[in-house]
Amino acid sequence: MTELHLWLRHEVRSTERRTPVVPADARRLVESGITVTVEESPQRIFPAEEYERAGCRLAPAGSWESAPGDAVVVGLKELPDAPEPLTHRHVFFGHAYKRQPGAAALLGRFTAGGGALYDIEYLVDDDGRRLAAFGFWAGYLGAALAVLQHRGRLAAPLVPTAKEELDALLREGEEFTALVVGALGRSGRGACAAFRAAGIEPTRWDLAETRALDRPALLAHDVMVNAVLATSPVPPFLRDADFDDPARRLRTLCDVTCDVGSPLNVLPVYDRTTDWTAPARRLRERPPLDLIAIDNLPSLLPKEASTDFSAALLPQLLEFGTGGAWVRSLDRFHRACREAGAGEGEVRHV
Repeated sequence: MTELHLWLRHEVRSTERRTPVVPADARRLVESGITVTVEESPQRIFPAEEYERAGCRLAPAGSWESAPGDAVVVGLKELPDAPEPLTHRHVFFGHAYKRQPGAAALLGRFTAGGGALYDIEYLVDDDGRRLAAFGFWAGYLGAALAVLQHRGRLAAPLVPTAKEELDALLREGEEFTALVVGALGRSGRGACAAFRAAGIEPTRWDLAETRALDRPALLAHDVMVNAVLATSPVPPFLRDADFDDPARRLRTLCDVTCDVGSPLNVLPVYDRTTDWTAPARRLRERPPLDLIAIDNLPSLLPKEASTDFSAALLPQLLEFGTGGAWVRSLDRFHRACREAGAGEGEVRHV
């Protein structure tokens, strides 16, 4: 069997400070006989020197394009627009299997080059549960930003911080009512933890409550955090007309899942995400309603989020290509290509 070569790429998004593999776990990969190349990255929370001390090779940012053909390129968020054909195996969050904007183009790049996408979102166990996710920290940050926005204390632009500093900010301010939808999942648990850090005990809804949604009860809360990522069509939790309900108390809405553009979006009330520069957007003026929908929330706590995620991904990387989770992820890629009409192409790396 060919020795596994993992290539940890630089993230092109300037606000992305996380990494899927922290130096301590990179050392374990190297010690197991895996070659690990790490691209230099000016914003990654862990400097390249820590990876070098762990036994990794260093490479310039963006050099994965010329990496050996059998290297597995590992990242988190979107790829740059070039090169057009993608020839390598890639591990990252592709967001391309639910007809999101740009999905067909991305899948077409893989089939054109003979590469393959192992989407981390679809790296699941036998029961369909995700094996590595940032969900807890996405929920934590989503609720934390909602708290600060509702209390008039959210400063822009956002900057990464440490949990101790963030929690100190959350402890200051008045009480209000909060609702977490999807409270039993990873993101939902994180959101509940952040509200408790802010001295708020949130109302918690999950499947039972959303099957027969009480929309007036939803609108009666001051703050709502959505942590539900639908996998099949469901009635929307909020509609644009609901914002004009005279009984609405809802003033701050945070959508952790940011499924904008997908036909499965449970909050089809906005058409674009917010970002670190402008984290909140006003949806209604009278009475006010602000939206937070940032798609890389855990990067605001990059060290904590990366450490947790890397610990979950490590055992999967140690058995890359051999475990059932990787087979399922690759099968999902093939199915997505067929559904998108991208064609199967010639996938050389499986």
